[in-house]
Amino acid sequence: MRTIRIATRKSRLALWQAEHVAAAILQHYPTLNVELLPMSTKGDEILDRSLAKIGGKGLFVKELERALLSNEADLAVHSMKDLPAEMPAGLGIVAIMQREDPRDALVSDQVDKINQLPRGAIVGTSSLRRQCQLLHLRPDLDIQPLRGNVETRLKRLDEGRFQAIILAAAGLIRLDLEHRITSTIEPADMLPAVGQGAIGIQCRLDDSELIDNLSALNHPETKARVDAERGFSQRLGGSCQSPIAGHAVLDGGILKLTGRVGLPDGSLIIEGSKTGDHENAERIGADLAEELLVKGAADILSQLEEKML
Repeated sequence: MRTIRIATRKSRLALWQAEHVAAAILQHYPTLNVELLPMSTKGDEILDRSLAKIGGKGLFVKELERALLSNEADLAVHSMKDLPAEMPAGLGIVAIMQREDPRDALVSDQVDKINQLPRGAIVGTSSLRRQCQLLHLRPDLDIQPLRGNVETRLKRLDEGRFQAIILAAAGLIRLDLEHRITSTIEPADMLPAVGQGAIGIQCRLDDSELIDNLSALNHPETKARVDAERGFSQRLGGSCQSPIAGHAVLDGGILKLTGRVGLPDGSLIIEGSKTGDHENAERIGADLAEELLVKGAADILSQLEEKML
């Protein structure tokens, strides 16, 4: 009887995701044993600096990937929005589970919508993607950094440090905190992060038995949407902290991807969309990225890279 060891971060949301995967595995293969291996990552430990300043790529996944490569774990569970496009040789995402709501959420006890915030209102987020789009909508807002797990961020709002904060709707829903969502923000106003709301399962590519087992957990529609979004981000060279946003929808077999790249101060946003057959999802993403690079995204991203060096 095989034991499947699942590497996961220690936060309550990460553990929920790992337990969700474990339950799905046992539902399909009740004779397997499943164990969780909670781990701490660099992104969890360093909370006094922005993610961009401590190295935006792989901050929440490297330790989990090391556990896979050293055979301490059999699979790792990730939020797809935290997972860089490039990963170590020998590892791959072999299943993406059905997506939760990918939108961002406004959390506030003072207003119902972003446009109702008073001039100069303090809004908490450490995401350059969210900051860029917020300031594009409302350049008068005071965007302040907010790091930590979901509970920590909500506590700081409740302490009165912010008039509003922006969180992923999916995380609040999964933690039974949906009642804290003041309003969800439509993609027309704020495109989500690439892969937001989707859970990915990573394992060693030579573990054919496990890969076969995990195929039962894959949700094809979600995978097509996320593949398009990640193809877009990969061609742009983005990380989970780049001011890059992408959101794909499926209508029948037709996939439509919308993407944005912007300056953190919101003064410039380059955007576009591309439609095609869902079987060409990654190519749709890469093609849209090429279009935006020509339209000015290349200059934006090179400016940001110079500032981070």
